[in-house]
Amino acid sequence: MSASIARATVRAVSRRKILPTRAALTLTPSAVNKVKQLLQNKPDHIGLKVGVRTRGCNGLTYTLDYTKEKDKSDEEVLQDGVRVFIEKKAQLTLLGTEMDFVETKLSSEFVFNNPNIKGTCGCGESFNI
Repeated sequence: MSASIARATVRAVSRRKILPTRAALTLTPSAVNKVKQLLQNKPDHIGLKVGVRTRGCNGLTYTLDYTKEKDKSDEEVLQDGVRVFIEKKAQLTLLGTEMDFVETKLSSEFVFNNPNIKGTCGCGESFNI
């Protein structure tokens, strides 16, 4: 597996009703545009893969990598011409999550607005469910 391509922050979302959707993950227009931009120079890659790893002070963190193929156990999210694949281990942690891309003067990162999270670390990079 290749090195992660971007930094991701996690936000616990309280009092948000989980809306039934067709996809486990929804992308904001900003996230869709950024994924398209990232894949523009990678013609041999078909999308991004979201995974979860044990890391950080609170237990889990999301990873983002380019992918050339869909694994048998991956769930595919197709939105506005962008393909995002979710590793099997991350599928339950992402249900009802919104993936956003936020750019400020000091940073740019994907942000996962996740209603399933029970707690996050102070820096926002790791979470627990």
